[in-house]
Amino acid sequence: MPNLVKLTIDGFEVEVPEGTTVLEAADKLNIKIPRLCFLKDINEIGACRMCIVDTGGYAFQAACVLPVANGMNVKTNTHEVREARRINLKLLLSNHDKKCLSCVRSQNCELQKLCMELGVDDDGEYAGDINEYNIDQLSPSIVRDNNKCINCRRCVSVCKNNQYVGVIGAVNRGFTTEIASAWGMSLNDTACVACGQCIVYCPVGALREKSEIDNVWAALSDPNKHVVVQTAPAVRAALGEEFGMPMGTNVTNLMVDALHRLGFEKVFDTDFGADETIMEESAELVRRIKTGGVLPMTTSCCPSWVKFAETYYPEFLPNVSTCKSPHQMAGATVKSYYAQHAGIDPKTIYTVSVMPCTAKKFEKNRPEMENDDVRNVDAVITTRELARMIKEAGIDFVNLNDGFKFDKLMGESTGAGTIFGAAGGVAEAALRTAYESITGETLENVDFAEVRGTKGLKEANIQMGDKTIRCAAVNGLTNAAELFDSIKRGEKEYDFIEVMACPGGCVNGGGQPIITPEVREKTDPRAIRASALYNADKNMPKRKSHENEEIKALYREFMIEPGSHVAHEYLHTHFYERPLYTDK
Repeated sequence: MPNLVKLTIDGFEVEVPEGTTVLEAADKLNIKIPRLCFLKDINEIGACRMCIVDTGGYAFQAACVLPVANGMNVKTNTHEVREARRINLKLLLSNHDKKCLSCVRSQNCELQKLCMELGVDDDGEYAGDINEYNIDQLSPSIVRDNNKCINCRRCVSVCKNNQYVGVIGAVNRGFTTEIASAWGMSLNDTACVACGQCIVYCPVGALREKSEIDNVWAALSDPNKHVVVQTAPAVRAALGEEFGMPMGTNVTNLMVDALHRLGFEKVFDTDFGADETIMEESAELVRRIKTGGVLPMTTSCCPSWVKFAETYYPEFLPNVSTCKSPHQMAGATVKSYYAQHAGIDPKTIYTVSVMPCTAKKFEKNRPEMENDDVRNVDAVITTRELARMIKEAGIDFVNLNDGFKFDKLMGESTGAGTIFGAAGGVAEAALRTAYESITGETLENVDFAEVRGTKGLKEANIQMGDKTIRCAAVNGLTNAAELFDSIKRGEKEYDFIEVMACPGGCVNGGGQPIITPEVREKTDPRAIRASALYNADKNMPKRKSHENEEIKALYREFMIEPGSHVAHEYLHTHFYERPLYTDK
């Protein structure tokens, strides 16, 4: 047991373990100390100086990095402390692009919120030179606007510590300090994997997804376009948060109603594409196991992971499944199978994917993601972008009709497709189908608890007849790097590995609603959102992808069978090694 330390904060005594920070001790007393740069276990550097407190010494100290001490008397709310925080805020504002009305983070900006709480306005007291930067918008996924950056370094720490890649960092010194890529390059020319974790942890509007809202509105207004939309599993578990609904509320039917009201001709379910993926992926896995193919086979659903493998671990590209991701499979199916059924020229179909992910924007532009000179997916919007469109259209989301269902032909799904949005869900879905394919027996208990949860690495040995399938599910690219390094050293052996770039999987993707660090410290959005998907899975009549009747019809009428030449033409792809930086 750690030694306990007793101290006083604002007149209240508290006892906490040795090594606790003053910020954590104050939280225990429900005393709120403001913060802008702090991320628990990720970015604890005291850079913003908003959490300063008075400990009776010669200077105020940053509570987020100040260890408690016996007998310490901390004051967090004196006139002097509040005034010092206001000065720090004014200094930040003096070098900040204050176009708040047009900023995507307006009303959800931590800097704006602190200014309102502390009564700070830009009164020009510290007016002077202002750094001006070009906006980096060359990436198809992420826009960097350093004119709004406050140098908190959250993005730097998340990119390096959680996601391994570390393509941004602080350069220069003093007033000219900025967050940039090496040699001033655009993110697009670096080894950025477009995961968007930098966006969801940014306290202001310095990082945002590259919006495709205008393109989608234009398509919806074009009488010559047949506009179809599909929505990923994780979107339904988070979209409600943008409208004040509790975290983890499943808003599937409300979402479908809203999409119809926006003017989409058909609303299909990416869960169908997930079931489609499992048919192909499990068949590929079984084939590799039975024929001595390259193992371990890894999933290819996550475009950030695929780009990460192409860039940092190209020696493992033969291990990566050749399957397209679920929304790309669904897009290819819309422009072939659905077009054939509806009697529509595929070139007039405009497919929109609503994703929890910013990397899908990059993925849709990959040159290999097309068939018959037609792009599989034309536009990708994030959960946040969909929420903006719904609000712009004046739709009262919370009070919509909860009875709407996805359109038929590509609207049926199973529980296996639904859990794709949670870390470990793809592995579990694949195991459900692979088990019956390998053994020829019915799998009675479809829950593979070993691969569930938010832990960075989960491992399981699954007995399938006389075969033991060694499985791993890893999320977060730093965890993935450690795993593949251990495989290279010969320390680990697997048959099948699920890799998700974002910690917690797609439910915590770079395109999901932004949650402040203070909320994250008290709740785990990864687990709460995932529970919405697992609850849906549990209550579905069909929980294995191969039980999906519309999937059966797809193969019967068009794809022939998993792994067929037709399936390979439309549902599979290839990947290739990438340099760390472009020649630029």
